[in-house]
Amino acid sequence: MARVAFLGLGVMGFPMAGHLKASGHAVTVFNRSPARAEAWAAKHGGRVAKSAGEAAEDAEFVFACVGADADVEAVFAPALEAMPANAVFVDHTTASARLARRLHDAAQTAGKHFVDAPVSGGQAGAENGKLTVMVGGDAEAFARAEPVIRAYGASVVHIGPAGSGQLAKMVNQICIAGVVQGLAEGLHFAAAAGLDAEKTIAAISKGAAQSWQMENRWRSMTEGRFDFGFAVDWMRKDLGLVLDEAKVNGAELALARLVDGFYAELQQMGGGRWDTSSLIARLPKRETGS
Repeated sequence: MARVAFLGLGVMGFPMAGHLKASGHAVTVFNRSPARAEAWAAKHGGRVAKSAGEAAEDAEFVFACVGADADVEAVFAPALEAMPANAVFVDHTTASARLARRLHDAAQTAGKHFVDAPVSGGQAGAENGKLTVMVGGDAEAFARAEPVIRAYGASVVHIGPAGSGQLAKMVNQICIAGVVQGLAEGLHFAAAAGLDAEKTIAAISKGAAQSWQMENRWRSMTEGRFDFGFAVDWMRKDLGLVLDEAKVNGAELALARLVDGFYAELQQMGGGRWDTSSLIARLPKRETGS
């Protein structure tokens, strides 16, 4: 069992840190809002630190799951200074590949390690300990961190060198954006054609059209329920990272750019905190047959 620190106790970090504690690791947590950290300690035990640096002292592994690049940098700098030699910083934040490469180099210079390890699976995956984790960084650091990440990672894959985890997460978000838009249009078409949505989904969901989004989101989409799941605001942040990276590598992302614009429309409709499946909400409402 390892001595670990966890920085950031949002909807993802809170249960992820809990799984680490339940797996027997000695866990110290830090959150910018102290009340959140105290609530975590009351539920799971463990120690609450007053700063990222204090949390990282004596930690073999320091995990972070915060908001964006600037938030990662804010916790990384004090944690890196406090971490023991050869400790590993594992960043679960969805951030830029550029930042991951820079922090990897900074850790290496300090005699420590950094891996970028964004996750997929949403709040439910975090709570159930069934996340998919895409990792970039040195093979040695990954090999050391993987058994600890398995506390909440159902799939933990080393993609390649620093930044590769973030790039893989971008691929993930590109694919999700296209699938959700296709599902929204399919359900909209079914309604316009007067089809029974449930029977239609039952017919097509066992064939080539099947997807996680179809299985888990078709009903809430047809009912107009979006007050859960991965928020539009977060998806726009992620697609922003994707489109910025595409400017560098030259990838042609016509669909991702189009869907990003649709999500911008949802934000203008007041749906920034709606689930990403709310793409259907921008299409004219029609009733399906029964």
